[in-house]
Amino acid sequence: MSTTTKRTTFKTIDPTTGKELTTYSYMTDDEVEQSIQQSHKAFLQWRTKSVEERGKVIENIGKELQNYKADLAELMTKEMGKLLKQSKQEVDLCTAICDYSAANAPKVFQKEERELSNGGKGIVTYSPIGIIYGIMPWNYPSYQVIRYTIANLMAGNSILLKHASNVTGTALLLKSIFDTAGLPDGLFNVMVIDHDQSNTIIDHELVRGVTLTGSSGAGEKVGELAGKNLKKSVLELGSNDAYLILDDADIATAVEKSVKGRIYNNGETCIAAKRFIATEKVYDKFKEEFVKAMKALTIGDPTAEDTELGPMARKDLRETIHEQVLKSIEKGARLLCGGELMDGDGYYYPATVLDQVSPGQPAYDEELFGPVASLIKAKDDEDAMRIANDSRFGLGGGIFSKDVDKAIKLAEQHFDTGMIFINSFGLAEPAMPFGGVKDSGYGREHGGFGMKEFVNVKSIMISED
Repeated sequence: MSTTTKRTTFKTIDPTTGKELTTYSYMTDDEVEQSIQQSHKAFLQWRTKSVEERGKVIENIGKELQNYKADLAELMTKEMGKLLKQSKQEVDLCTAICDYSAANAPKVFQKEERELSNGGKGIVTYSPIGIIYGIMPWNYPSYQVIRYTIANLMAGNSILLKHASNVTGTALLLKSIFDTAGLPDGLFNVMVIDHDQSNTIIDHELVRGVTLTGSSGAGEKVGELAGKNLKKSVLELGSNDAYLILDDADIATAVEKSVKGRIYNNGETCIAAKRFIATEKVYDKFKEEFVKAMKALTIGDPTAEDTELGPMARKDLRETIHEQVLKSIEKGARLLCGGELMDGDGYYYPATVLDQVSPGQPAYDEELFGPVASLIKAKDDEDAMRIANDSRFGLGGGIFSKDVDKAIKLAEQHFDTGMIFINSFGLAEPAMPFGGVKDSGYGREHGGFGMKEFVNVKSIMISED
């Protein structure tokens, strides 16, 4: 690694007002190298701890997250604009992940004994591998970090975190919470770095695994660099999740859950409901009620209790989604509500609905990371399923139907995504695997699966001759 000592700074911005929050300095290359060495040294000690000993520390992290709940939630809202009540829900989810991991890790990592074909005995064990480097996005500033960090700490690995620059304060507060909870020094280090320094970390011989949550474009670059270095990677990327409203759907339920699924976290969620595919039989009714509900949403201060939609996290993100809306309209989509830049301070964008959405439009082909919904009419249930799978993405999706058995069959046999939600919208669940297929990435987190992504599955074979 080079020995650059030049220090540059950057600022975080409150998306509600557009005003500056805090100024931070990037780490020097020497500081990056020191953090990597410290992380490796900490790993060598942590790996010797039992799963139960690690679990006690993880439980303490969950408790400290609750102790810091008010401060952490307020900071997340200030840095990226999510509703304060949803920031509090995010902290609760983080604690639930800690509790689930601590409780289930002993079973997940329990060694297995197997009979060998030669009559001997085999033992399968799961050993930590070292430093796991995580590149995380801004949209769930605490959850995204906790999701990969807790699983890998339970496995016995150490963590380096490069968080999105606009939520640097959250990253540093999480570091303080981990320290207060008793996590040994060096096991969780926040890397306040630029992209070139990030690539150098992936190249580093002491870094053994790489995980990214972000766009498919970022995933291609990080996956390529990790592959070049022969390092395991997990990629959780974007999507344009389809929600099917079938012939027998309860329209009131479908509308309620679809609106919530589209605007939760201000619409800035990889697993958010984005394309709404309704059959001819119910399309007009669903469209009428859905547009009515989207128009009625209260937009404003994310700290206010009655606000339902806050600002987008950054100015450039608002510009991007507005351009996608305009291009979709140019290519034949019809604007049913919203779709105009809002006056005033902050990066607000109205709840927007497009119909007559078809292939070739951004509203059909791309991820719309904000409060914009695409309505698509299908001939029947089978056609709806075809349209849902007509995507380069495959993270999540949903099915609205009164026939739950039919919906389960469609989910199991036909839906080409990693997660499917029936008569609801998608949120993370600690007990269930999280991840996708196709351009939405690979690998799984949660449900015990994430704990085994970065371990050495060892085969120990004993001859009894």
